[in-house]
Amino acid sequence: MEVYTVTVATGTSEYSGTNNYIFVTLVGEKGESERTLLDNPGLDFCRGAVDQYKVTSPSPLGSLLLVRLEKQRYWVEDNWFCRYVTVEPPGGEKVLTFPCYRWFIGDFKLEIREGTAKTLRDDSLPQLLAHRKTELQERRMTYRWVTWASGIPRCIDAKTEADLPQDARFDNEKRSDFEYSLKYALLELSLKKMAIRFGKSWNDLDDFKRIFWKLRSPIAEYCMEHWKEDWFFGYQCINGSNPRMIQRCKKLPDNFPVTPDMVQSSIAPRTNLDKELKAGNIFLLDYAIMDGIPTNTIRGKPQYVAAPLCLLYQHPDDGLIPIAIQLEQTPGPDTPIFLPKDPPLAWLLAKMWVRTSEFQVFQLLSHLLRTHLVIEVFCVATLRQLPAVHPIYKLLAPHLRYTLEINCRGRTQLISADGIFKRVVSTGGDGLLILAQREYKVLTYRSLHPCYDFTDRGVSQLPNYFYREHSLMLWEAIHSFVSGMVSLYYQSDHDVHQDLELQAWIRDITQEGFTELPNFGLHSKLTTREELSTLLSVAIFTSTAQHAATNNGQFDWCAWVPNTPCTMRHPPPTNKDEVTMEMVMATLPDVSQSCVQMAITWHLGRPQPDAIPLGQYTEEYFTEELAQELIERFRTELKEIESYILTQNEGLELKYLYLLPSRIENSITI
Repeated sequence: MEVYTVTVATGTSEYSGTNNYIFVTLVGEKGESERTLLDNPGLDFCRGAVDQYKVTSPSPLGSLLLVRLEKQRYWVEDNWFCRYVTVEPPGGEKVLTFPCYRWFIGDFKLEIREGTAKTLRDDSLPQLLAHRKTELQERRMTYRWVTWASGIPRCIDAKTEADLPQDARFDNEKRSDFEYSLKYALLELSLKKMAIRFGKSWNDLDDFKRIFWKLRSPIAEYCMEHWKEDWFFGYQCINGSNPRMIQRCKKLPDNFPVTPDMVQSSIAPRTNLDKELKAGNIFLLDYAIMDGIPTNTIRGKPQYVAAPLCLLYQHPDDGLIPIAIQLEQTPGPDTPIFLPKDPPLAWLLAKMWVRTSEFQVFQLLSHLLRTHLVIEVFCVATLRQLPAVHPIYKLLAPHLRYTLEINCRGRTQLISADGIFKRVVSTGGDGLLILAQREYKVLTYRSLHPCYDFTDRGVSQLPNYFYREHSLMLWEAIHSFVSGMVSLYYQSDHDVHQDLELQAWIRDITQEGFTELPNFGLHSKLTTREELSTLLSVAIFTSTAQHAATNNGQFDWCAWVPNTPCTMRHPPPTNKDEVTMEMVMATLPDVSQSCVQMAITWHLGRPQPDAIPLGQYTEEYFTEELAQELIERFRTELKEIESYILTQNEGLELKYLYLLPSRIENSITI
């Protein structure tokens, strides 16, 4: 009689434990153990428990291949989350770890593999090959592609988050916090609206201070004090919530007829616009993508958008400052070019129009499309094409946590026909989809790679561009870590080329997820280890650092509504001299819209209580020592980056901490 010591770990989140029957069977090369009831119903498998049992076999099982777990109802149905199983064979042999991290719903049976990561070529036993095949067949039935709307990336086939499998859902604590946070924010804005005036305009700019109640942050309050200043406008272009819009301007666009005389007063002495263009000190924000976008109607009143062009200058003393703004793409008598020397209210309103365009582009394109929807493609393809034992599945799984549910909630609560955007944002309704479709048409794989992105935009030398500096540091750390992992499991480029599961994965990404993109630039076949390492690094960087850079500061930059208005209620001015404070206040969001903007950006941008920081892998998919060493090395690099960023920010009045590794989540969860 052979006796095996089996340890079973139950999940630590709320309702992970169970009072149902749990059975285990050990499956080896030479046979199976007895099917063993592990628990005393209602006593073992409590939340966070690590329970140990003896499992017997009439004869040696040989090398252990699988652990078969079964849950059966006892009295009432009670779901169970299993973290892992360890097995100590007779004779003091090495303890084997079988990662699970799955929910058992109903009467359920699951076979799990030992934790050593293996590609398809590493398996030769028919039983293990059959296990891989069956697992993927079941996953493809569970996780299916669907087209939510034409012209954007495809997504998971789930009408709401309730349609998702439990393994893709929020834990109970996360769900409760998310829903409580939203209700709290909406309750506070309701109180504010009642305390002020529902649906009315503000009287003056200082009135916006009346919605700064409990919802506040140091940067939001700094913004409230400095938002009118040109240097602060320029700072947000490089370190705000949309820091990848700015590009170097080598030649003025034909539709932006700025003359050197117009801006000479903004340029340093003994130089001029032409010289500064050649020197690389002139930059451009071009919101051409906004041109002609259909606008929303809110409570029967039309809203308005603009498609501005904004010229900026890297001043030797004043930093990056705006020097000319045109609010539409077609110049003409009714499309004046606004300048800093214009009447102060006219210049201020022109900057507001740039910032309201920034709100639309940042929320819908830089944030939603280029992080959430892009990563959902990787998430669905990974679940459909890579078994849990595959090293690339193990590498990506922590970076895909909760992404399917938050995206489902976004589609039903944020951008749906009756969602929050429709209620308060100028591009709500048809506009948001058309805007996303325009961006998707020109989306390239190259632009998701930070090194190429900064080079292509010509901003590699722009001073005080903390987003760029920190992004590149994080990119190097991520790419080094990923390259090490890839080299550990793929000895040559030939191994990458011959991995049929990996090739099915990349085909799913390119042909099913990123459809209708002939110029995306990502091939449907992986041929080298470097190609694979770069692609995985792009996915991990996008789901961590890039999402943090666009998401985490949205309350900071949007809470003071005049700085980044979610909508405009009157069209752009056509005459600089006719801009009055009454016009400004009638144009900015009303009380109701302002309250919703503040509450929602707080809800979506606040730190998540169950956040797992970048590089912290609470679910240990990798069990091999070499893989764990690479993870530790990655963590060490992240600690060094953390220390550098903190030191760099010491003494700064306006700190840039969005890419502090401890504040970057491992995945898109909000």
